[in-house]
Amino acid sequence: MNSHFRLDADTTVLKLDQLAVHFDVSQFFISRLIKRAPKRYVRAVDGVSLTISQGQTLSLVGESGCGKSTVARSVAGLIRPTGGKIFLHGRDISDRNTIRERSGPRLQMIFQDPYSSLDPRWRVFDIVAEPMRSEKRVRTRCEISERVDTLLTKVGLSPKDRDRYPDEFSGGQRQRISIARALSTNPTFLICDEPTSALDVSVQAQILNLMRELQSDLALTILFISHDLAVIDHVSDIVGVMYLGRLCEIASRRSFFASPLHPYSKMLLDSVPDVSGKRETRPLMGGEVPDPIDPPSGCAFHPRCPLARDRCVREMPKLVKHEGSAVACHAIEEGRA
Repeated sequence: MNSHFRLDADTTVLKLDQLAVHFDVSQFFISRLIKRAPKRYVRAVDGVSLTISQGQTLSLVGESGCGKSTVARSVAGLIRPTGGKIFLHGRDISDRNTIRERSGPRLQMIFQDPYSSLDPRWRVFDIVAEPMRSEKRVRTRCEISERVDTLLTKVGLSPKDRDRYPDEFSGGQRQRISIARALSTNPTFLICDEPTSALDVSVQAQILNLMRELQSDLALTILFISHDLAVIDHVSDIVGVMYLGRLCEIASRRSFFASPLHPYSKMLLDSVPDVSGKRETRPLMGGEVPDPIDPPSGCAFHPRCPLARDRCVREMPKLVKHEGSAVACHAIEEGRA
């Protein structure tokens, strides 16, 4: 079975093959020795496989702690994977020691907090120019200066802003600077880790519209991380739903919001407040996320799932294609949903 879900046969930009990231949360060796306790691990990401084609935006959504940001940071080379492979344009970049050598300027990341991701001691010019200098993409100061001015204009700022410091800008303007920095090396692939969650709602819309325009103009492929379903609906081509380190559903944006398959996906959508008054009942999200150090057997969602049966407790479901989407659910496989 091919667990790499995709919508078409376009050029593959990113492929994750059973990506796993486990964190050692054990006590100190002496404490474990005295208590005769084994090592303990958090399986933050536990076997995630997906494919993103050129020009697509794949968004990962889920509750806090589901592993979506860990996936992003693994792809960016900020966290070393415990297992599995990461391929960018067909080349293995799983080893973070070689990610810069193998991916180079083709991969860039936009971080969540524009207040902490920009060095307050650097002027805007140096912030945007640094990736170009690091990658030696532009050699002369004149070329760098022209490129910085072009990028600032492209993201809706003025070339005159180049000599100002980050603390002279609003949150939305700072995120525009972050976007200009990310675009400075002409990347083909962007990782966006909740880039609007720290911004006001009105500013969020401006930044999201800007990113869509830039994606269209520059043919960017994007891995987008968010817990906000309204944002996901606005930016996505494909939606991946994560729960306790694993993918439970991947679907096109239209299919996901019109007819989600996995019970957890339905619960996520049902948890969004209904201001129209058209929905008669709105079930609340039942239960709590299990302890990631000691997850449930079988399907991790079964303690909260209204469709759970004995098989769900015993056997972990696999991600299989169903009606144009992919879902990991025994109830869907058995026709009980």
